[in-house]
Amino acid sequence: MNESPKPKLLVLDDELDMLRLLKRSLSLDLSCYVLTAADAFQALALMETERFDVVLADIRMPGMDGMEFLDRVRVDAPDQTIVMMTAYGTIDLAVQAIKKGVYDFITKPFEHDKLVHVLEKALERSRLVRENVRLHKKIQEHEGFQELVGAGARMQKVFQTIRLIADTDVTVLITGESGTGKDMAAKVIHRLSPRAKGPFVAVNCPNLPESILESELFGYKKGAFTHATQDKKGLFWEAQGGTIYLDEIGDISPTLQTKLLRVLQDKEIRPVGDTRSIKVDVRIIASTNRDLPAKLKDNTFREDLFYRLNMLALVMPPLRERSEDVPLLATAFLERFLKEFSQQRKTISPELMQRLVSAPWRGNVRELENTIRRAVLLSPAEVIRPEDLDWETGADHDCIVTASIKDLPYKEAKAQVLERFHREYLASLLMRTRSNVTKAARECGLERQALQQIMRRYGIRSKDFHQDESSGSG
Repeated sequence: MNESPKPKLLVLDDELDMLRLLKRSLSLDLSCYVLTAADAFQALALMETERFDVVLADIRMPGMDGMEFLDRVRVDAPDQTIVMMTAYGTIDLAVQAIKKGVYDFITKPFEHDKLVHVLEKALERSRLVRENVRLHKKIQEHEGFQELVGAGARMQKVFQTIRLIADTDVTVLITGESGTGKDMAAKVIHRLSPRAKGPFVAVNCPNLPESILESELFGYKKGAFTHATQDKKGLFWEAQGGTIYLDEIGDISPTLQTKLLRVLQDKEIRPVGDTRSIKVDVRIIASTNRDLPAKLKDNTFREDLFYRLNMLALVMPPLRERSEDVPLLATAFLERFLKEFSQQRKTISPELMQRLVSAPWRGNVRELENTIRRAVLLSPAEVIRPEDLDWETGADHDCIVTASIKDLPYKEAKAQVLERFHREYLASLLMRTRSNVTKAARECGLERQALQQIMRRYGIRSKDFHQDESSGSG
């Protein structure tokens, strides 16, 4: 395995003795390449030919000072990580530099260990920025597969199968555990198919009782049952010229299985209460997280229907079997939720990313999606770390007093514990109630006004927890 290349550091200072000292010490302490420049013009010339992970620059310099240098760099390299050195008398300038995007500053004279610590954090920030750019490019490469993200071998096989399936008009059965993205795959198949301009109608089969599901799928005639005051076109009719997606088809009743088999065989539907059949031009995509072969053995699923549905099969792998895709997925979800919640740029720390990669993800992609949503909402800093999700190494996750809190003064520790409790509790409550504050208040036993007051105190907005019905499902 190839070792990662050493990072590059550019040190800019008009004091030559300082440059020599820093080059010698930092190259050893940070294990990096150190280049030096005695003025801003020389530094800019070096930056035209070299890419530096971090630039360490003095503010007070003749010719072009650090602030002007900063403005010049920001034009061509807005994400460049810069640390400023400043004397005590120019701290106000350093604060201005921070507002312009400088990562950090250190005052002269400084302790060498402190400088090393600041630069280590700056190098970490630079690594995160580069990794974020790399992952973003990977995401952009998935042209036509926006809903599905993955670069590993398992997902490449899925993409290849989808491309082959999409060009046909044959019925497709998508199998996989809950949360693996079966509905996303169905949408991609439709969008890449010749029926892309037609409707895509999704039906969640277990959500409706058998009698209602039948009338919803096939429609009904006026007077077919109580409250049938007029004819109604069914979902199969609404999907004319397009695709109907039957989610979790393994849960439908034997009676409905028989009627669905007739649709597959004859391309006809019969509305409830009607004596005539109607021709339909619809492609059927079905999905299930059930073991259909096992249901065949116990006679709870029709064998002839199974083979009709399973003409083309697509298997969605569980996330634990494609852990190499976790960074890509996490970055895609991070970008989406930052935009959705109108938040500033955030990145995932290497420690947290490693924890995400090694997690079992029993809820698959949906669970990862919800974890990143919580991370965006609960993390107070630019870099999201394990402790923001109580994912500290070796921590007892049932204990609210985590390692990072135990060393704090009592009042500060208490305030952090209370804030963490409120954010975690309310996030879980509002996600469970789909951002319905009235329902959330009823479930937690508070008056609505009292719950709203607590939410305002911690800056929690109910709309941030509303989830689309199809979000991450499958």
